[in-house]
Amino acid sequence: MSNCSEKPTIIFDMDGTLLDLAYDDFIWNDLLPIRYAELHNCSIEQSKATLYAFYQEHNHTLNWYSSRFWTSKVEVDVLAMQIEHKNKVAFRPNCLELLDYLKNHGYPMWLATNADCAGLKFKLEHMGIADYFDVIVSSEQIGHAKEFIEFWQGLNKLHPFNAKHVYFIDDTEKVLNGAKNYGIEHLFSIKQPSSAKAPRVTCNYPMLDQLTELIAHLNPAEVEQKYA
Repeated sequence: MSNCSEKPTIIFDMDGTLLDLAYDDFIWNDLLPIRYAELHNCSIEQSKATLYAFYQEHNHTLNWYSSRFWTSKVEVDVLAMQIEHKNKVAFRPNCLELLDYLKNHGYPMWLATNADCAGLKFKLEHMGIADYFDVIVSSEQIGHAKEFIEFWQGLNKLHPFNAKHVYFIDDTEKVLNGAKNYGIEHLFSIKQPSSAKAPRVTCNYPMLDQLTELIAHLNPAEVEQKYA
């Protein structure tokens, strides 16, 4: 999809950016170790150690983000487990306020996530935000995780965009590094991706706390008082 708008395209990550990462932390760090221990008759400590080793082995790969891969690897239906606890999925502060503002002011909005297609579909349907976005892409469709320049090359082939006319917001610094290497200049991180963890103190990119803080960067001359 070409960007014909005079306004920049805003590309959002999903988990930890628009949605509170506390949900994913609960699924992968709290609940899955319990389910794995029950299934494999081991202690929680053994379960956590085994899963941690798996996580380290596959971090920043497409497998890391694949519910199908993890279901096969640990023999627990992780997608069903996520849906079972869908009530814990939550927006980050001022998420809908920002999406409404951008929609009402004619900004093209894209969603680019490492979540696999199944997990993306589940969260979009549950949270009801698909209609905000002109383009929605999972790295599973591209064949490369967002951490790598090949993702951005593939995305541009599917949906052409001008890297210098894009604002990209993501909670993972390695992902932002990949976008920077591709040529995207307007990059923002998230100060507190998970409400269950303390805010970050430092980052190599500007950090947004309330998502509506982005408005001041996009249009500082016309920031409405309630977003200041």
